[in-house]
Amino acid sequence: MHGMINRAIERFVRDTYGREVWQGVTQDLGLEYTEFEPMLVYEATVTGRVLEALCRALDKERDDLLEDIGTYLVSHPNVEAIRRLLRFGGVNFHDFLQSLDDLPERARLAVPDLHLPAMELREHRTSFFSLSVNSGALKMEGFGRVVMGLLRAMADDYGALVLMEHKGSRERTEILEIHLADAAFADGRDFQLSARVNV
Repeated sequence: MHGMINRAIERFVRDTYGREVWQGVTQDLGLEYTEFEPMLVYEATVTGRVLEALCRALDKERDDLLEDIGTYLVSHPNVEAIRRLLRFGGVNFHDFLQSLDDLPERARLAVPDLHLPAMELREHRTSFFSLSVNSGALKMEGFGRVVMGLLRAMADDYGALVLMEHKGSRERTEILEIHLADAAFADGRDFQLSARVNV
């Protein structure tokens, strides 16, 4: 597992629940380190053990924890760069959805050895979509739940009203059902594609 993914889990816990909770989890697991190095690669089993320990420590179901991590990646000020990267996917939520197929390749342009799950969006009829999330390359079950949390947060960011349902998984491919009920339901968060230059 790429260290950037493990680092994101670590930062989520530290920013949301505090450094003490994170240190307690690493101590309980007997890890020889308390921080993940973003550019290293770790055994996938380490990530799985960390998630299991977090579920116990926080008394959360794994699916809920993974969705919370996805929401954090968009909504927390400490990871604003991820939100900005995602917002470049489109000027509205519909355009953003259409850009998801290319997201893993765009991420590899920035970090060549970072392999995100392959995603495929299908529009079945106007405003009704399904998104396939294949986590085979990650060797981690449930990454679709992270994507769900991320999509919920991005919908809020754009001001869109979106209904989503996780339809289950088969052979490490999860299916998310997405209904874009209202693309302009509320005011979205402020965002400018071009950086402001002071002269």
